[in-house]
Amino acid sequence: MIKNICVFCGSSKPNKSHEIEDEVRRLGELLFKKNKNLVYGGAKIGLMGIIANTILKKGGHVTGIIPKILSKKEIINKDVSELIIVDNMHDRKKKMYDISDAFIVLPGGIGTLEEFSEITTWKILGIKSKPIFLLNLNGYYDHLFQQFKVMENNNFLYSDIFKEISIIKNISDLEPLI
Repeated sequence: MIKNICVFCGSSKPNKSHEIEDEVRRLGELLFKKNKNLVYGGAKIGLMGIIANTILKKGGHVTGIIPKILSKKEIINKDVSELIIVDNMHDRKKKMYDISDAFIVLPGGIGTLEEFSEITTWKILGIKSKPIFLLNLNGYYDHLFQQFKVMENNNFLYSDIFKEISIIKNISDLEPLI
């Protein structure tokens, strides 16, 4: 059963379209409606802040996990239901992975990509075998999928990565899966 869902996303907002922000709000509403707990990186800014605050405003449960170095900055969301401060980024990811039943990857930057890469690697290696959903809104990750094909063609992917993740195009496609 999926109860705690970890969301990886940017701590910035997209600068061109509000469509991504709207989808993140829809995801927050869906998680609340389905009585799911959000696990995320603990920031109050960017897409992270949007999803956390959407759920919190409705009375849902949000766990923020943030490393000490970031907790000293003004980006921390002190309104979360549960705030876990860890020693470093590695401990943050491990805690997020350990307490979550599934993962949703939204648009983001290099940190989001790194979190997605690690949890997918763990799934391929059998360290964790939890569902991974990747939101490819407006083709955001199309170039990444092309890179996966390059890796596969060069014998650097040992598993069909597309069997390890579920690619979704919008939040309504996710609803029956969680």
